[in-house]
Amino acid sequence: MSSTNTTKNHSKNNSRTDSKQKIIVFTLIALLIITFFAFDLSHYLSFSYLKENQLQFNDYYQTNPALVSLLFFIIYVISVALSVPGATLLTLMGGAVFGFFWGLVLISFASSIGATLAFLVSRFLLRDSVQNRFGKHLERINDGVKKEGAFYLFTLRLVPAFPFFMINLVMALTPIKTRTFYWVSQIGMLAGTAVYVNAGTQLGQLESASGILSLPLIISFTLLGIFPLIAKKILNILKANKVYKDFKKPEKFDRNLVVIGAGAAGLVTSYIAAAVKARVTLIEKNKMGGDCLNTGCVPSKALIRSAKFKSHIARAKEFGFKETDTHFDFKEIMQRVKRVISQVEPHDSVERYTELGVECLQGKAKITSPFSVEVNGTTLTTKNIVIATGARPFIPPLEGIEDIGYLTSDNLWDLDTLPKRFLVLGGGAIGCELAQSFARLGSQVIQVERNNRLMKREDPEVSEIVHTRFKQEGIDLRLQHQAQKFTVVDGNKTLICTNKEDEIVSIIFDEVLIALGRKANISGFGFEALDIPTTRQGTIEVNDYLQTKYPNIYACGDVAGPYQFTHTAAHQAWYASVNSLFRGLKAFKTDYSVIPWATFTDPEVARVGLNELEANEQNIAYEVSQFGLDDLDRAITDEEAHGFIKVLTKPGKDKILGVTIVGEHAGDLIAEYVMAMRHGIGLNKILSTIHIYPTLAEANKYVAGQWKQAHKPEKILHWLERFHQWRRNSHRIP
Repeated sequence: MSSTNTTKNHSKNNSRTDSKQKIIVFTLIALLIITFFAFDLSHYLSFSYLKENQLQFNDYYQTNPALVSLLFFIIYVISVALSVPGATLLTLMGGAVFGFFWGLVLISFASSIGATLAFLVSRFLLRDSVQNRFGKHLERINDGVKKEGAFYLFTLRLVPAFPFFMINLVMALTPIKTRTFYWVSQIGMLAGTAVYVNAGTQLGQLESASGILSLPLIISFTLLGIFPLIAKKILNILKANKVYKDFKKPEKFDRNLVVIGAGAAGLVTSYIAAAVKARVTLIEKNKMGGDCLNTGCVPSKALIRSAKFKSHIARAKEFGFKETDTHFDFKEIMQRVKRVISQVEPHDSVERYTELGVECLQGKAKITSPFSVEVNGTTLTTKNIVIATGARPFIPPLEGIEDIGYLTSDNLWDLDTLPKRFLVLGGGAIGCELAQSFARLGSQVIQVERNNRLMKREDPEVSEIVHTRFKQEGIDLRLQHQAQKFTVVDGNKTLICTNKEDEIVSIIFDEVLIALGRKANISGFGFEALDIPTTRQGTIEVNDYLQTKYPNIYACGDVAGPYQFTHTAAHQAWYASVNSLFRGLKAFKTDYSVIPWATFTDPEVARVGLNELEANEQNIAYEVSQFGLDDLDRAITDEEAHGFIKVLTKPGKDKILGVTIVGEHAGDLIAEYVMAMRHGIGLNKILSTIHIYPTLAEANKYVAGQWKQAHKPEKILHWLERFHQWRRNSHRIP
């Protein structure tokens, strides 16, 4: 059986030393709290005790002001640090004994220091385990705290209705800095502290501690806490309006939405807008369907299918055929690719989208203001703009590259002659898919990759399987080779590169494909004049709602990132369309929690969620359940008994953290896990689902079975064994 289940916990803070320290700290705190209640120390922090001994406390203070102040300060810090009840009574005592000003100084600093100590203890004991366990779900909270943690903490501190000890403990689990926590607490608690200290100065007139906060005072505090939120909202509106100060806003708009770019993102954005009866205009300067239809997904998969058919003929003996052969003209293969594009084309055509209610314009768009777009000499006024201009192949600044007539995924489809020596620069998805296809069609393929393995985002064993297949199919892999320049030597196109030993290597080729990733299209449509920020990756900077610097200008798809897949472009398009059309009423944060993808090599590689590489980098504990497809009946009958399904789950639970599949139709098999992760379905539910026999999809059930086998209840099974033994020895017939 080539199926396994292993557990791997990669938490850096799980060392024995660290665990012992946490146990010591926890034990010490527990003993202090137990002592507090065991000796009924809370009696000394009761309102009645305070009132009865007020005069005595005052006498002590008059005799030894420094000592009493110091002792009071220490006791206050400890009580807050341990989160034991009594801070309110101590505050009253401070006002009664020290007066308003000195009492406020002592208590303000003591409460902030005590709160910070409680914060640090909670962070030391709990933060790592909470972040490791729930890190994926806390990403948005963590990001929000990093950006505006001080603001939210300040708001909470202004409202005494929120238990301060809970704020101390919970904020410790977030990324907020300790010094930020301290000074915000110092300022935020000052107003509430002043009220209680002042009440302490009037202790003789109070009948109970609850009398301090009357209903009007509680309402006042609540309004005080809400005020920053209202102020922030107003500031956001003012900030948003400020970016428009140099632009004249039209009195009315011709359109609700103008979309620039008719690729996957632009088409779906327009479709949704038309479906909700908005007036939408879609502008495309080239062909409808964008890269995916015309130069990307559709043509590449058509070529991959033809190449795979030829590879099956080469494997004829595996299927029981003695001899087979095929003859083909590469030009006809490329004609088939174009035919496939033309068959899919109507799905993305002007005619179809016009029927759906989208105004489709052919031309070069130019944004002239946040409210206007110019196309074909006509200015369109619009309430919102969505930029969906996609991306293009990245061309490295290598010497001589412009002189050798390089190919990219854009112009590759113009080839009508099969290159004899085909150089592929890049070991990512595009490079691997096309390298294998051209090798299968008969090219002598040399693939150059600067890293030490192909498909570096995947786990090493995934790369190894693809690497092995490529070598078997005759691809000349040059890993750890860094391209330096292109040149022509004795009439031959040549790539000069250096290998891992820093030796100069010359590679002769007839055609070269540049497959080094894609670069966002952010120029040529007026983007520069708007001064919209971009990211380090060169994509348009957008917020969680896909808004740019201008709240009414959105970006989605490859031009916005962070993923450059057709399906994520379509996913983002829903958010861009809905958020733009219903801005001010309802907005949705873009959800990237479950993003799948596939590389269509043979074998296919598909993934959703975490792999081991990422789990280790992010310090996330996980278990691995793995099923080898060489054990699967259908894979064996199809002569495709290779690859595996690997599922990462939370330790001890069936919750799926990520899945990697390598094998035949991996891109289809992954769909079950995508749905499971999206809707919180675990491996137990997949195991209990009937899968048709014999299918490749059965493997999903079997890997769930591997997880179940590794988590079988040993104690229960032991007693069941004894029960059945007793039944065998019993003469009683039920």
